[in-house]
Amino acid sequence: MEKLIVENRSNLDLKDAIILIKSVLDEGKISNEGKQHCYLTTFTFKGDKFSVHSILNKKSERLVITAE
Repeated sequence: MEKLIVENRSNLDLKDAIILIKSVLDEGKISNEGKQHCYLTTFTFKGDKFSVHSILNKKSERLVITAE
């Protein structure tokens, strides 16, 4: 079983953060030879810019949302 950690370092509420995370997850594991989701995905959402960074840990993957 895969463990996914979501860290919201932006001002987005949980509902909106999940929308961005879902978009990244829908693209599948396309970085690091198919081992993790996109290293960096940028969005313009509700007029603001955000990034989702993928960090692969030994037993999990962390997706970090930041405001640009």
